[in-house]
Amino acid sequence: MSIRDDIAGLQGQISQDVLGQEQVIRQVLLGLLASGHMLLESLPGLAKTRMVKALSRHLQVKMSRIQFTPDLLPSDITGAEILQQVDGQNQIRFQQGPLFGNLILADEINRAPAKVQAALLEAMEERQITVAGISHKLPELFVVLATQNPIEQEGTYPLPEAQMDRFLMKVLLDYPRPEDERQVLQMLRREEQQPGLAQAVITQSLPQDVLFAARREIGAIHVSAAIDQYLIDLIDATRHPATYDPDLARWIDLGASPRGGIALDRLSRSHAWFEGQDFVGPDDVRVMLHPVLRHRIKLSYDAVADEVSVEQVLDRLLDKVGIPV
Repeated sequence: MSIRDDIAGLQGQISQDVLGQEQVIRQVLLGLLASGHMLLESLPGLAKTRMVKALSRHLQVKMSRIQFTPDLLPSDITGAEILQQVDGQNQIRFQQGPLFGNLILADEINRAPAKVQAALLEAMEERQITVAGISHKLPELFVVLATQNPIEQEGTYPLPEAQMDRFLMKVLLDYPRPEDERQVLQMLRREEQQPGLAQAVITQSLPQDVLFAARREIGAIHVSAAIDQYLIDLIDATRHPATYDPDLARWIDLGASPRGGIALDRLSRSHAWFEGQDFVGPDDVRVMLHPVLRHRIKLSYDAVADEVSVEQVLDRLLDKVGIPV
């Protein structure tokens, strides 16, 4: 069995626990393969937390869940130096916080104040935490999966642009289809009758080494000069939209950073690998554009007045930017 088969098997296992969200599960796995953090956004009750828990059950990882609240302190997530008595001697030692895990479920991340959000910046970018002038490395497999609710904005703190840009992708969850929802009801009834059923069916979880091996194969995926140019043109069109379309110029107020181009490259290669290709094609770039850029471009007041969504802007972007030959 190949490494790709192992990852496809992981996708199938999670799909049995989280019904009706196959596309979202695929995007989360692509983000995991690309070694990036993800922001999951949906209305309440659409299985964001269940998905992250299912992923942690089928992977050999340490999962930490942090419930973000307005009274949360930075030390509550990073850890802090505490006074301990060792062999009769008082010593100050660093006690790790919940960020020292592999999969970090940052539940309702926009309910924490600015100080806590700032404490995440170093962890998400440098994969380390600095406390009292000493840097502490995070695990090699370290992914933040943050959730947020697009409604009920009272008592929330909008994520700063610097933090939003550190998320590799923003994944949107929608309502399941009626037939999937019927299966959800049946599955939950079985779990109520047999409380340990969900855990009992897990025969073997996937080792982290398989994930690292997949990342090495993805790193060897060929990207032609034409695809590089296409990717750069798409990112550049968000910064200089007037070159491509007058409507885009009116709608886009702020374009994507270089980090957006890096994310699009990594996810395009991951998508190509998942599809069994040894090279990146234009379709791999196009299919990943929306999750990569939907949180990285800022729309203007004209776009709001025209009732144009960010998804429509990205659709127009794909129509106007040509594929190099």
